[in-house]
Amino acid sequence: MNFYYSLDTIIMTLQIKSLEAYKTIYQKSVEKPEAFWAEQADTFVWRKKWDKVLDWEFKTPNVKWFVGGKLNITENCLDRHLEERGGKTALIWESNEITGTTQKYTYRELHAAVCQCANALKANGIEKGDRVCFYMPMVPELAIAVLACARIGAIHSVVFAGFSAQALADRIKDAKAKMLICSDYNRRGAKNIPVKQVVDDALTMGCDSVKTVLVHKNTGDSIDMNALDVWWHEAMQGQSTECEATEMDSEDMLFILYTSGSTGKPKGVVHTCGGYMVYTCFSFKNVFQYQEEDVYWCTADIGWITGHSYIVYGPLLAGATTVMFEGVPTYPDAGRFWAICEKHKVNQFYTAPTAIRALMAKGDNWPEQYDLSSIKVLGTVGEPINEEAWKWYEEKIGKGKAPIVDTWWQTETGGVLITPLPGITDTKPTYASYPMPGVQPILVDAEGKEILENEKEGLLCIKFPWPSMLRTTYGDHQRCCHTYFSPFKDKYFTGDGARRDADGRYRIIGRVDDVINVSGHRLGTAEIENAINQHPQVIESAVVGYPHDIKGQGIYAYVIVGEEAKNNTDLEKAIRAVVNTEIGPIAKPDQIQVVSGLPKTRSGKIMRRILRKIAAKDMDKLGDVSTLLNPEIVEEIKKGRG
Repeated sequence: MNFYYSLDTIIMTLQIKSLEAYKTIYQKSVEKPEAFWAEQADTFVWRKKWDKVLDWEFKTPNVKWFVGGKLNITENCLDRHLEERGGKTALIWESNEITGTTQKYTYRELHAAVCQCANALKANGIEKGDRVCFYMPMVPELAIAVLACARIGAIHSVVFAGFSAQALADRIKDAKAKMLICSDYNRRGAKNIPVKQVVDDALTMGCDSVKTVLVHKNTGDSIDMNALDVWWHEAMQGQSTECEATEMDSEDMLFILYTSGSTGKPKGVVHTCGGYMVYTCFSFKNVFQYQEEDVYWCTADIGWITGHSYIVYGPLLAGATTVMFEGVPTYPDAGRFWAICEKHKVNQFYTAPTAIRALMAKGDNWPEQYDLSSIKVLGTVGEPINEEAWKWYEEKIGKGKAPIVDTWWQTETGGVLITPLPGITDTKPTYASYPMPGVQPILVDAEGKEILENEKEGLLCIKFPWPSMLRTTYGDHQRCCHTYFSPFKDKYFTGDGARRDADGRYRIIGRVDDVINVSGHRLGTAEIENAINQHPQVIESAVVGYPHDIKGQGIYAYVIVGEEAKNNTDLEKAIRAVVNTEIGPIAKPDQIQVVSGLPKTRSGKIMRRILRKIAAKDMDKLGDVSTLLNPEIVEEIKKGRG
């Protein structure tokens, strides 16, 4: 088998080491982006080198990186490390129970497990191009099976195992998944959540494409095994621990990951093999300044993009030791994160502002009980971190010695785009700060005109492609074009507003579309409204985000109900139950206000700007309401807000 190497030995991905180097490399990366990314791509194993670095046209959109290149991403995650790092720990898994199991996989052991699983998938009919859906807790088998899909060219689609059966079914049907992989139960804190039962319910909702359900025995609690079900351990039995990797084109699909949008239907964001590989490794090495003997821990779930890029692919591509945690930060107590950091001498710790705020509320005594001196870099992800939480994180966890990287990126971007580089660039509370090399952010006004001055706010766009950007939305390319590339000519529109300070740092100031960021998870208001409207007594609803002390943003629902429901004391409980069934507990409204009407324009559009202000109790700046069809409703809603 012939591989392409740029030199006699593989060069490790570029790691920036100084502020001057950052400035020089950044300048080079925006002046000659194709040459810059070609240099980074040269550090990987390719079956065939690319014919052209970049082929792009934003209007369509049509973006291709490393055109004609052939590779398999798992050869870069696993095989290329075997000679020098075969005995190095690749994955540390920490179980939910504090007295439970810790499992460690060396690169050689992980390679064998992935190959064995890949052979089991093939034995159960999975081929290149098939979609495999996952609904699993944070167990090693999830990471192993994701990599096994990539090994044989199957496309993985991981669904967060907190979504409802209906939400799972919607994603299975959209992807036309041929196989579903799940566990019996999910151990999460003090609860055992019946994952398999949710899967069984979903499969009654028209998921005819599924031919096999692979069931991992996580707890061993009782479940029903049905005609499509195959036990994981039985499928693996007797399978070889060697599996030749399938050759993939650089632009072949690697995975589909569903994210909420401004319509009721989730979007299947598509990422491809070559560009995603290059960017996730480059960003991981630089954002966290990972060194060979470090232990890195990202607390995210693999059901979200953070888990894909910075638990599985980025760390393994870089030959790192990555930690995976099954549980929650407050079980059995609020010291759990810090106990794990002490136990494994974690060097880079990456978590969400929601978790930081929740742990901050539990008191300083919890982190003070543990030795956190190993931590060199702290990271946050999912939403902008508020200044109070930032300072607590810096002082109580980092002891003033570990810089904080407040990373901004999206499911659609594939990797971190704006961030400080620890120990290299400065940090400023509430600011994501500076762009990564090769990333060209700009601010535009509502008409799309670029804002050149600093100390200004605008809409955040990116004006040149980067390797890990989404290629399409699965099965609906027009939606991708409309959502991300149509609003402003020749630019990727992030959907976020931002402010740029005098020194060029960026501060993300929130979504400008109908998406709410709840605990770092993006939820479309239309999807939640559709769920609320399933309640038989709800006539109409409008959902907005509002400031929440722990979650960052909470969900505020305004609902119009029929006469018979107005005295229903269980109405709020019933509405939340419907949302739980349709989407999952993460989407349940925090506040529900019954109203007699909603503020609408004469064309029937709901004025969410007004509803957001009222939900936030910012009622002195509602602006002109005289153009509304029903301006009198505003005062009524204000009084009802309390």
